[in-house]
Amino acid sequence: MKKNLVTVLEIGSTGIRLLIAEMESSGGSPPYGSGQWKVLDRAERPVALGRDVFNSGELSRESLLECLAVLKNFKELLDGWGIEASSVHAIATSALRAARNRDIFIDRIQQETGFTPSLVDGVEENRLMYLGVRYALKQDVPLFWRANSMIIEIGGGSTEIMLLRRGQMVAAHSVKLGTILLDQRIRLRAGPGLFSEHFLSEAIRDTCGLLNAEMDMIHIRTVVAAGSDARHAAMQAGTELNEHCRIISRNDFFTFAGKISKYSIDECIQKLGISYSEAEGFIPGILLLKLFLEKTGAAHIVVPFMSIREGYLVDFAMEINADFQEDFYSQIIASAVNLARKFHCDEPHSRHVANLSMKLFDALEKEHGMNRRERMMLEAAAILHDIGTFIRASGHNKHGQYIVANSEIFGLPRNELDIISNVILYHRGDPPSQSDIEYMSLQREERILVLKMASILRVADALDRGHSQQINNLTVDNRMDTIALHAQGVHDISLELITLEEKAKLFQDVFGYKIVLS
Repeated sequence: MKKNLVTVLEIGSTGIRLLIAEMESSGGSPPYGSGQWKVLDRAERPVALGRDVFNSGELSRESLLECLAVLKNFKELLDGWGIEASSVHAIATSALRAARNRDIFIDRIQQETGFTPSLVDGVEENRLMYLGVRYALKQDVPLFWRANSMIIEIGGGSTEIMLLRRGQMVAAHSVKLGTILLDQRIRLRAGPGLFSEHFLSEAIRDTCGLLNAEMDMIHIRTVVAAGSDARHAAMQAGTELNEHCRIISRNDFFTFAGKISKYSIDECIQKLGISYSEAEGFIPGILLLKLFLEKTGAAHIVVPFMSIREGYLVDFAMEINADFQEDFYSQIIASAVNLARKFHCDEPHSRHVANLSMKLFDALEKEHGMNRRERMMLEAAAILHDIGTFIRASGHNKHGQYIVANSEIFGLPRNELDIISNVILYHRGDPPSQSDIEYMSLQREERILVLKMASILRVADALDRGHSQQINNLTVDNRMDTIALHAQGVHDISLELITLEEKAKLFQDVFGYKIVLS
């Protein structure tokens, strides 16, 4: 059994955290078979980066020196494990992401320690958080998969929220609603006790309106709360669910929140055993969670003892475990479907075009050379290809490109959304040209992907030109310089034949094959 060490370093708003794990490449145990790990070492040091950024917009010289000192100590720890700084997966979250002087800060870290932090955006935080939650819950919370659920992590600089309907992703949002900033505003404008809760209630009003538009929050039956604040609350007021999770009843959580709302920061440190940087935002974080919980019909809160660091480990395990990867891809497609519904797409047509695209993709695997993740991206583009008709049918490809480029789809980073939005732009109309700014701003490899995906999507869309889903049983035959499509058991497909002739030119230009339908 081959094993290797994986190290994740997180530079967060309230501290710097290190995780060293040993990954197994075969064998393993449930829930996901192979791709398990064993945590070998952890380290954590409080550093109040968020307090700087959310006060002044920049990281101070003092914070830089403190951060460098912690990282140098961690580097010595890694030396003892024989781990090079260059092999560490270093990530930075909202505080560093929001700092105006982040580039200089990152360069100093790289020059003096060898670590190269990458900035994790809200979409990636949501993805990693979901992976950690999915792993921790296992099958011990069946209601999570059968009813409406919410996953929430209230951090120092932002709040990450995901909504799921019967285990399928509805929406994922990263909201600029952090405990450090809220704590500062409360001190200036609000005050202790009930007035603080009133202030926080006003702060989340718009967010709750957004969530209710996508899923009525009162119908949420399970709330999964990630993050250090929720973990501290679970240790005080919860019971163990499994080795990775604790659970708190609704009433017990409300009782705990009422008690700590009267604490000072010093009392939080003394009575809860947390650091000063954690204590600063602890009460606002718990009160925010309480307010969100009140909007739902959940009878309890499930608290996974997982972070985005463990999410990274699950991400590595996904590369080994194909079943887990497929489950994750299905959540991305579910999120794309929900976005299409939000803009009132013709869902039967969109799903049919997606199915036809997948048949073409699978049959032409040798010709296009794209991988499994790119297959998923094409499926998402096919689901969303007509989303622009919500604005106007004429030029709907351009409207669709704008909508998708400015939306959030769970699990898709910005560069992949840019690819998908361009595929939607070119699923009809003129092919890409060097005067198209959005297209030319992509990397060369990304432009090639757009051409390949758009050419397949054009063919699939032409095969349902009448939005009647007549062509179901489609077979693909490669004949020297021609791709022959055979549609069986259909009625009149004259409209599809005409449209295919119009839309097949890009496919022929990209792959060199003439395409015919019989």
